[in-house]
Amino acid sequence: MAADLGELLVPYMPTIRVPRTGDRVFKSECAFSFDSPESEGGLYVCMNTFLGFGREHVERHYRKTGQSVYMHLKRHVKEKATGAAGGAIPRRRNGKVFLDLELNRDFNGEDYEYEDEAKLVIFPDHFEIPLPNIEELPALVTIACDAVLNAPSAYKKQEPESWEEEIQVSRHARSLRQLDNGVRIPPSGWKCQKCEMRENLWLNLTDGAVLCGKWFFDGSGGNGHALEHYRETNYPLAVKLDTITPDGADVYSFEEEEAVLDPHISEHLSHFGIDMLQMQKRTENGHHTDNNARPRVSEWEVIQESGMKLKAVYGSGYTGIKNLGNSCYLGTVMQVLFSIPDFQRMYVGNLQRIYDYSPLDPTQDFATQMAKLGHGLLSGQYSKPPMKSELIEQVMKEEYKHQQKGVSPRMLKALVSRGHPEFSSNRQQDAQDLLLHIINLVERNSAGSENPSDVFRFLVEERVQCCQTRRVRYTQRVDYCIQLPAPIEAATNREELLAYEAKRKDAEENMRAPPQPVRARIPFTACLQAFTEPENVPDFWSSALQAKSAGVKTSRFASFPEYLLVQIKKFTFGVDWVPKKLDLAIDVPDFLDLNRLRATGLQASEEELPDLMPPIVLPEDTRAPEIDEAAVMQLAEMGFPLEACRKAVYYTGNMGPEMAFNWIIAHMEEPDFAEPLTLPSMIDPGPSTSDSPMGATPLANSPPEESIAILTSMGFPRTHSIQALKATNNNLERALDWIFTHPEEEESDALSDMADTEPNDNTFSNANSHSDSTLSPDRDTSGPRVKDGPGRYELFAFISHMGASTMSGHYVCHIKKEGRWVIYNDHKVCLSERPPKDLGYIYFYHRLSSS
Repeated sequence: MAADLGELLVPYMPTIRVPRTGDRVFKSECAFSFDSPESEGGLYVCMNTFLGFGREHVERHYRKTGQSVYMHLKRHVKEKATGAAGGAIPRRRNGKVFLDLELNRDFNGEDYEYEDEAKLVIFPDHFEIPLPNIEELPALVTIACDAVLNAPSAYKKQEPESWEEEIQVSRHARSLRQLDNGVRIPPSGWKCQKCEMRENLWLNLTDGAVLCGKWFFDGSGGNGHALEHYRETNYPLAVKLDTITPDGADVYSFEEEEAVLDPHISEHLSHFGIDMLQMQKRTENGHHTDNNARPRVSEWEVIQESGMKLKAVYGSGYTGIKNLGNSCYLGTVMQVLFSIPDFQRMYVGNLQRIYDYSPLDPTQDFATQMAKLGHGLLSGQYSKPPMKSELIEQVMKEEYKHQQKGVSPRMLKALVSRGHPEFSSNRQQDAQDLLLHIINLVERNSAGSENPSDVFRFLVEERVQCCQTRRVRYTQRVDYCIQLPAPIEAATNREELLAYEAKRKDAEENMRAPPQPVRARIPFTACLQAFTEPENVPDFWSSALQAKSAGVKTSRFASFPEYLLVQIKKFTFGVDWVPKKLDLAIDVPDFLDLNRLRATGLQASEEELPDLMPPIVLPEDTRAPEIDEAAVMQLAEMGFPLEACRKAVYYTGNMGPEMAFNWIIAHMEEPDFAEPLTLPSMIDPGPSTSDSPMGATPLANSPPEESIAILTSMGFPRTHSIQALKATNNNLERALDWIFTHPEEEESDALSDMADTEPNDNTFSNANSHSDSTLSPDRDTSGPRVKDGPGRYELFAFISHMGASTMSGHYVCHIKKEGRWVIYNDHKVCLSERPPKDLGYIYFYHRLSSS
């Protein structure tokens, strides 16, 4: 028999591998479904790729790859017989098979026992070889099987490394020198000191400089001024400003080139007026904790509808999502997205096509993992009501412990959070940030196909007015969500709030227990009014005056989306840097009419500001730019012209030879490829046109070559990169988003896409009434795709947050289905008795038909 098995496996020996260090063994879940070893059909693990497949999907993998040998894993779970003694537990024949595999349901070790079995299966004949079978199998096969059986589950191996093990204490933390330069950092309103960016800002812990971070491929980041500052000063540590909480902050070491821990972060931040020690005291002090805890306890009870006998619901669309530990922000977002028909149609309607054309590693394919989760939520396969026998048994035992299992988003979470500093951690995150991140991923992965995120996209018309000359400028930008401020001064119970504040201060001064907190009640109309009011433009430069002046900006809808996302700005920083959540309730309406906020464009009585940009202020130091000569020589040794290498290193911001090499490949065909590097500060100014005022630059000029170089080094065509930068006022982040939403091959289809929009009016007509009434084809195809229509909406879902900060607490969502409100609280799905619409954080509206 041993010889027979050896001969049987000989043709397949070259395809059987032993897992190496770094190989992930997917033995807990199927790549295409939520089948596991506990499922009826068990799980098949490919002995070459170590991917796991359920019975329904293993044949597909065999046909696509030709891999014939799989390990079949099956776990049998059964309840112990009543009265069974502890010694009666059956002996497990393969005790180590699932040593590192967590159970997929809530088991009490005293009530359940399980038995594991494994066997090799050879396709297509399904020939089975039970394991272990050391005497009869070839040595290589035995070693490979033993390695797979004892390998940790793919995600159990990944989780501790992602947050706990990799980040080490910086060697600079203890001896960090901080300058006594009097710098104090305010709790808000930050911007980069060099480029005035307001996102991805880092505070240098030596001198207090606030500068932007690197620019990344996914569109996040900045212009790299924090890194430049380190190269100039050698000040090693910086902290990301929007990550500071009482629990710590994200710290990066430029010298060590990695994220690090700073045990003295409280002291280092207090040097610049950020008192984290006070933050700790405030959360640990008895009276203050009680003061904050009461409203949160009430909030938890109201939002989760605690104390009510909620009826569980089952079936298609009523499947819960397991909480992996601080992953409820992901679960609530995905529940809402897959309640939208466009997402259902894109991922679940095209399930077989997506699966059939998935790459060899489907765990790394966004469309596949979205389809997998969507099918899990909508199929009803993982949301089945308990059998009558189970209910009768529970009544007899007076136990009511049946709970919905739900599906695990582990594989999707690992994919969408890969490389993201926040989502890849095991901490709680902001559901709004994740929602926009998912929309960005959908955009990038929908090039050339249906894009379900089109339903959220709309155009905002921004009207900027120079207060001195009264002249105006109209611009457009793409957005996916409106953020509504919550003006506390507009609260209807203002007197009650003032009385509470007086009592609270009195109790604090006299060391008495604080009074019962009062929640501010704000009309939704007041939030909408605050959103539409003009706001001051910081550092406004008037092209009419050729100087800085006062300016105001108002925003209106140039188009209305099919689905409207509304975020309530509930989170803020106190003057002492304590992050806090505003305790408020807003009477959000079920029906919303925003037609009065439709943009009108340039009016006949208005005069436009000249299309001029501020003059370029050249630095006094006109020395040649610093160029990494080591990278230049490394490229030159490959045979490229020296001057081309210098340009490549300069235009990629000294980011290393790899980025510079990409730039060279993208620019090799250009006529000036090998010409010497010339910079704007070294070029003599050309003859100025008579109609261009001194020092002003026409807006039609080409974007900065550095920005073009960064985009082209990523593989985008030069003409397309220039077009993207021009369309986004040379903003790199928005330009990348523009490129992903406007692939070159789709430009010819843009007009046909417009025909599919709501037939109410032309997409851009209202936003650009100051231009020709008939838009040219070029103008139509260069703009983003939007599904414009009437601005009348109905509420169909909302996500609520409980806790003091987006970095902690819990999320649940309520969705209206079949005329009933349903609460999704992790894996539990029940009919809602009293949906807390006034305590939501993100609201979702769908457009009403014009009929």
